[in-house]
Amino acid sequence: MKVYRAEKLGFCFGVEDAIELAHVTTGRTEPVYSLGPLIHNNQVIEELAQAGLTTVESPDEATGGCVLIRAHGVDPDTMAAVRERHLDVVDATCHLVRRAQNAVRTLHNEGYHVVVIGDAEHPEVKGIVGYAPDVVIIADGDELDRLPRNARLGIVAQTTLSQEHFAKVVGHIVARPFREIKVVNTLCAEVFRRQEAAIALCRKVDVMFVLGGLHSANTQTLARLCRETGVPTYHLESWSDFRPEFVRHGGVAGVTAGASTPDWIIDRFVHEMEAFDADT
Repeated sequence: MKVYRAEKLGFCFGVEDAIELAHVTTGRTEPVYSLGPLIHNNQVIEELAQAGLTTVESPDEATGGCVLIRAHGVDPDTMAAVRERHLDVVDATCHLVRRAQNAVRTLHNEGYHVVVIGDAEHPEVKGIVGYAPDVVIIADGDELDRLPRNARLGIVAQTTLSQEHFAKVVGHIVARPFREIKVVNTLCAEVFRRQEAAIALCRKVDVMFVLGGLHSANTQTLARLCRETGVPTYHLESWSDFRPEFVRHGGVAGVTAGASTPDWIIDRFVHEMEAFDADT
């Protein structure tokens, strides 16, 4: 088959930094723990586990040694709990996530009621909301009734949202009679570049494959944006999820990948796709 890669795909700098820190840290003799999966990619997590990184959900599960704060960051209370246990800390929080955390704190200190546009169950959002009291999380324009009336609103976004979605929700908010609205753009430009490249590639192919963790927010958004172009789109973790019926739509395939997807998964998928004979 003919296969094209998106011009921008795969690891972002935040994920690369987190993985590098993990490899350096697991080279120590002491136990090394990650508070939650370091990134949203099962293959990478398995590789790091073999290198000595143990994933835990609470600081209480870490029995001495070092705790690695994952790329999604944590709230201040969790960080305090780690330090209270006298554990060494290696902070792999993406600096754009840290910027969002600081924006929440600053908006609150300036007297704004903070609103986070994003997924309340996403670990990044769970960490961000800990930087101010009474933060309201909304996913879309259908949840505006949850916002305090006539308030001064300070708005930030989960970093992995699409610009289109963020702008749409902010537009709905602006149409309401709030006393004052301040918007801080905390979106990740690297995520946006992958979205732009994926949409552009959709115009040239018969079928689109989006590679990455099924629970990865930025990969899910990539898949949604590709489907919205009208091109048949499949979100797969790796080549092992491929099925021949996926390419019944034609002989030209496009491949993109989320910001937590390593090169070796992309390379193998492209290699196998190029060797695949749809006629047989």
